[in-house]
Amino acid sequence: MGEEYDIVNLIVLGVISWTTVFLLVRKIISDRSFELCNRIVSTIHGILAVILASLSVEDWSCPVCPLASASTPKQRQVLAVTVAYLIYDLICCLFDVKFTLDNTVHHLVSIVGLAAGLAFQLCGSEQVAAIFITEISSPLLHARELLKEFGYRDTDLNLAADVLFAVIFSVARMVGGPYLTFVTLTANNPLLIKAMAVGLQLVSTFWFYKIVKMVKYMLTKRRKQVGMPGKLD
Repeated sequence: MGEEYDIVNLIVLGVISWTTVFLLVRKIISDRSFELCNRIVSTIHGILAVILASLSVEDWSCPVCPLASASTPKQRQVLAVTVAYLIYDLICCLFDVKFTLDNTVHHLVSIVGLAAGLAFQLCGSEQVAAIFITEISSPLLHARELLKEFGYRDTDLNLAADVLFAVIFSVARMVGGPYLTFVTLTANNPLLIKAMAVGLQLVSTFWFYKIVKMVKYMLTKRRKQVGMPGKLD
């Protein structure tokens, strides 16, 4: 019971901390947009989540082991930090002028899934691996937009960020993702966790398709800008 209260306290403290970071960033660069400030916080979370997820791995020869087992204190801390961030980000989304229903649903589903893992103290390896896979490309995702707002749109630097993001996303979501989905489905995991794994992979596949189209468009646009002959099929 004491540990459950510790996790709840960590989540509450996390929400306060992420909000404080946002307010500090907002104050430091008050001339920048609400979205940019939120993306800076999201970038910090992405880096922190990957680091914490990596530190929680017990055996790098099998990063998702042990499967379908009780979560460790380190794994629960990783989940709590991300749940806190998602709650903060959900609140931010409600105040953002670019509010979208699909983003809100995404946050709610993610919070419920991770909170279920915390409540049952199960599937820590699988959920931490999912956080690693989803967040490894997050810093570059936000860096792309940050570069645009800082005046680097349509530059080589922005193109490099786009391509690097696409590569990391593709490897993580379309190589690591299917593997994680497979081991999660074949292990003795609760139905909710299996459903979350399938849902995550379906969403990843959808975004992979859109990212391929984005990269194709960016490369075609760059060829036209530099006057290079040829056309992408």
